[in-house]
Amino acid sequence: MVFRSAGPQTHIWNNNVASLVMLAVYPALILILAWACIFVVMALTQNTGYTVTAPDFSTIHALTLEVSMQFAPFIIGGLLAWFTISFFFHHHMIMKLSGAHSVNRKDEPELYNLLENMCIAQGMPMTRLNIIETHGRNAFASGINQQTYTVTVTRGLIDSLQKDELEAVLAHELTHIINRDVRLMMVTIVFTGMVALAFQLVANYFRYNHFIIGRSSHNKNGGSMIIIAIAIFIILGIGYLLTTFMRFFISRKREYMADAGAAQITKNPEAMMRALMRIAHRDQMPTVNGDMAMMYIENSKSFMGLFATHPPIEKRIEALAITHNIPVPSIKSLGPAPKIEQLRTSEKPQNPWLISARYGRPVKPNTSNELWSSYEEQ
Repeated sequence: MVFRSAGPQTHIWNNNVASLVMLAVYPALILILAWACIFVVMALTQNTGYTVTAPDFSTIHALTLEVSMQFAPFIIGGLLAWFTISFFFHHHMIMKLSGAHSVNRKDEPELYNLLENMCIAQGMPMTRLNIIETHGRNAFASGINQQTYTVTVTRGLIDSLQKDELEAVLAHELTHIINRDVRLMMVTIVFTGMVALAFQLVANYFRYNHFIIGRSSHNKNGGSMIIIAIAIFIILGIGYLLTTFMRFFISRKREYMADAGAAQITKNPEAMMRALMRIAHRDQMPTVNGDMAMMYIENSKSFMGLFATHPPIEKRIEALAITHNIPVPSIKSLGPAPKIEQLRTSEKPQNPWLISARYGRPVKPNTSNELWSSYEEQ
């Protein structure tokens, strides 16, 4: 049951219900994709080698059902094997993909103590703590159990946020862990990764064989194989887009949940709002791939240039302001932004929060160089 949003807990409930419904679709979608691929092969071959014939759908249906039953154990086994590998090695994969390194109390005492104090206050063991050495301002949580739960922050985030703002970001990531968002995101990434891998294999096969067949006209079966490859390529491409869009939905909704959780943990929603204002459009890191970007607190780069993976930061700040009945902080309340002068002029982002607040609502920014210069002077 979904209720109208009336506060942070109702918002969390609504998102949990919606996310679980979406998550339940993934296994069924993969089985449907497998069935569709088998159906295409049967339709184009009719069990007569690789010769394309007119389809007899009753025969095709019977053959597809028979072959699907034969392949079902292998598909289920593949799913289990993929999950087993992800379960035991996901932490090392994430470390490698993100370029993060582990730190302890001796390495980063203030950061470590902030995170440890919040873990103690929430009655949970201390999570692992990682840092990515980059100027981008970002953070993410990962892991699927208590032994692998990890909070990762960038050096740019540490250097640019005030103490209470950094505490709010850490609380945001802890909320992802407490609500098991990280586990759900890992599952969705695994499912999407399976479809993406199959899609990429077929794409590579198609490109390779198209090149070879173009130079080897004596291959009588080449044309039929290309037709089959194209059909499977289209099916898997549709499946990949569907799993990606479903992952977008889960990610976008859960950022609102984590923002609300951070305000609840720190009792300081304004700090979370100020942290988001500092992060806005300064989150990008050159080495981050699409799957990793989904896990970060912010990803201002849209998927394929069309679809945002995260809700707009202005909407997230406005949601906090409305929920806690407080005005949006003005730009003057941010105080100094350390090391901002290191940004080159060509890299100056169009930060939507270079603004003042009016009547507790965000005001669209003037993105002129003069306004950016006035922000740098703060």
